[in-house]
Amino acid sequence: MASVTYAFARAMANAAGMTLNDDGALISNGAVVLRLPEAQDGQLADDAYFDLIDWIRAQQADEAALVEAYANAIATDDLGVLGLAVKTAPTLRQSLQRIERYFRLVTDTAVYRLDETSDPVLWIFEGQTSHRAALELRNECALAAFARNMHRFVGDGLSLAYVSFQHPCRQEPERYAEYFGCPVRFGSAHNAIAMRPAMLESENRLGDPGLSDFMTKHLDEEFNSRDDDTSLSQAIVHRLTPALSNGAPQAAHVAQEMGMSERTLYRRLAEEGLTYRDVLGQAQVALARDLLRDGKASIAEIAFMTGFSEQSTFSRAFKRWVGQAPARFRQQATSD
Repeated sequence: MASVTYAFARAMANAAGMTLNDDGALISNGAVVLRLPEAQDGQLADDAYFDLIDWIRAQQADEAALVEAYANAIATDDLGVLGLAVKTAPTLRQSLQRIERYFRLVTDTAVYRLDETSDPVLWIFEGQTSHRAALELRNECALAAFARNMHRFVGDGLSLAYVSFQHPCRQEPERYAEYFGCPVRFGSAHNAIAMRPAMLESENRLGDPGLSDFMTKHLDEEFNSRDDDTSLSQAIVHRLTPALSNGAPQAAHVAQEMGMSERTLYRRLAEEGLTYRDVLGQAQVALARDLLRDGKASIAEIAFMTGFSEQSTFSRAFKRWVGQAPARFRQQATSD
């Protein structure tokens, strides 16, 4: 089951003017108003976290204010060793690279990805769960918090080109632009912070290469110990799912992102009795099932979102995987 560091849940509670205790009690005006599961090794199950966001949304009419309050409530120090490694990295690029690699240590519900293939460059936030109503607010809070902390790293020299979100704007767009200090676009291809490439070379005010490298070694130890418990195929599926809407990624690209050669990726998958095509299919069918059950996207849209250029190709593949056509699967799933 996916999980989220308790620090994110606690910051969300603080943003709403409440307190979340380690035993799961959400306190408002001295009274327990909601109970969540207790923290387990500092983590909260993703279902409980998203339930918390939904509950807070129902109590807070001004979501734009909630986004700003969340950004003020969460700091890199709340992320323990990861936070120290990030803020003491010599440059902003190195801070982002550490988040990109190690963010899975604080949650597996989302990943960050630095795309330097365009100008401006994009710092992309990609969800790793099926669609939920709470995700739009979660995504806004995540990028607002990251923008705030980047300003803390670099200082007044940081300038953003724009911020974008995939979902429509629910409140006054100018309030978001005022907070981020740059244009904010809704209904975009990515949830992302855009900046000029030169910004990546900005020196962090607390940059300390020795301390950052020391912390990074500890992160590597924890990261590698977790990888021992996760098969390579699972890790690839985890990485592929949010990328499929841009087309099925090539094995070479995935291998590079995971810090290995394409040959090594093939060899390690073969040790699990799998090919890259097998794992790609696992990611596609899992996402397709979720989207069909959700019922909001058309089959043509789902074909695109799972990496297929043609609906007919998707339908044939889905029937091969599941044994029934997408429309039939949706009919049964939504009538249960």
